[in-house]
Amino acid sequence: MPQTKLTLAFYNLENLFDTLNDPNILDDDFTPQGDLKWNQERYTQKLNGLAKTIAEVGKAETGQAPAFIGVAEVENKKVLNDLLQTEALHVLNYDFIHHNSPDERGIDTALVYDKNRFEVIESRSYSLHLQTAQGVRDFTRDILYVEGKLAGVSVFVLVNHWPSRREGVTISEPKRVAAAERNREIIRDIQSRDPEARIIIMGDFNDDPQSIAVRDHLVSTDFYNPMVFLLTRYAGSLTHRGDWYLFDQIILSPNWMKAYDNPLEYEKSAIYNPEYLKEQEGKYRGNPLRTYAGDKYLGGFSDHFPVYTIFKVED
Repeated sequence: MPQTKLTLAFYNLENLFDTLNDPNILDDDFTPQGDLKWNQERYTQKLNGLAKTIAEVGKAETGQAPAFIGVAEVENKKVLNDLLQTEALHVLNYDFIHHNSPDERGIDTALVYDKNRFEVIESRSYSLHLQTAQGVRDFTRDILYVEGKLAGVSVFVLVNHWPSRREGVTISEPKRVAAAERNREIIRDIQSRDPEARIIIMGDFNDDPQSIAVRDHLVSTDFYNPMVFLLTRYAGSLTHRGDWYLFDQIILSPNWMKAYDNPLEYEKSAIYNPEYLKEQEGKYRGNPLRTYAGDKYLGGFSDHFPVYTIFKVED
């Protein structure tokens, strides 16, 4: 039978804040008067760069923009609306799903989707209850749950942005293990209702594919993580102190594979890293060109490269 292809992607948009001060979150730096001097010109440039990237992820393989793309580090619905009104995206039939989370920085996850190819049935957010060493609630990003139909096939999507390593990898690891276990609770609930559910877990996990929280607690023995083959000494989705990491991943339930009778079949995964997303010179040459290095404005779009997965669709 004839086949077409489609792209599913994930992209950490690195502090996509508008220029307005919200007294309820820690966004003071991202205002014209703030330390970063975040103004309309810089905001517009970032929006246009992110939009161009989103429109082109996977296009070489499929001939079209992603059917949906999970995103992280968005402030609110306004920035998502502004993103979809850019020149690169306003011509596409995109909409988004977003729920405010209790993260103290005010950054959330969302799902941007093509209404022609993905039909949303239900969405909700699942909170992650963490505590500091002092027993105080540690507010972090929710897990976004979306149920829908992709090319007529029922799909369950979990969009994540796990707690960072800022306190240190070992100290912060239990928080990411807790995030993995929370995903597993949601997955058990999905599978209790639909044992054959096709599930996609995507996000910035702040851990690599072989990290304990991802490998042992999230993927375990019954999911498939194609991203495990993409991380090398010379390639990943982000860098830190000269080393490459692959925190951005798309993980699949096994029934996306060829052995199953699938109208939608997994083909490949990749990192989208064209030259225009990279530093062009100096010791950081080849790294993602971020928006700021400290408080120095660089004019890039994100400190992460997007990742994506290609599926074959039986017509």
